[in-house]
Amino acid sequence: MRINHFYTYLKTNISFVIPIGLVFAVIILGGIGVYLVEHNRPGANITTLGNALWWAIITITTVGYGDYTPITPIGRVIAVVVMFSGIGIFVSLVTLLSQRRLQHTESMLKLKLKIEDRPKLLGDETKTAIKDEIDGIEMMTEEDFDRLIIMIKGLRRTLLEGSKTSYKCSRCRIVYYIKPRFCSNCGLELSDPSKSISSS
Repeated sequence: MRINHFYTYLKTNISFVIPIGLVFAVIILGGIGVYLVEHNRPGANITTLGNALWWAIITITTVGYGDYTPITPIGRVIAVVVMFSGIGIFVSLVTLLSQRRLQHTESMLKLKLKIEDRPKLLGDETKTAIKDEIDGIEMMTEEDFDRLIIMIKGLRRTLLEGSKTSYKCSRCRIVYYIKPRFCSNCGLELSDPSKSISSS
């Protein structure tokens, strides 16, 4: 079960998983590469794999303390690749974050415009809009759910007001579109059909 959740998480966030995987690959491959090139050279200060991996982490983040530096030409080429990889991956992550934020803002704006247009809808169009919202109920926020309830109540009111018959309490003059047995305001029994009025 947890594997399914993990797979779903990876699938939905693949745009972030790939750059993070690239960071680890560059750190590991760059560290191993520099270690293999540097560890036997006289005067080299990257002599252990731990030092090489530390150097790769510091280099990919472009901090570059200077405590470990490659001295061979091949080691320096690897260093350049690791540095540019770090810069490129960082830029791509920032781009992905801003793109995701922009998409979220655009979807909220579309939803807001869509909701503002909904009161103009009548009957079947409103029913279709409500069905579409219900199809996406798993992803609804509390605010979206409240808007859906308001839409349903508005549709019900529109449909009831459009019906031919309404019932009026003779005592308090409250109009009902569905005939209740008693008036909810004064408690008068509304069973007499003569109390119904036709609305036009």
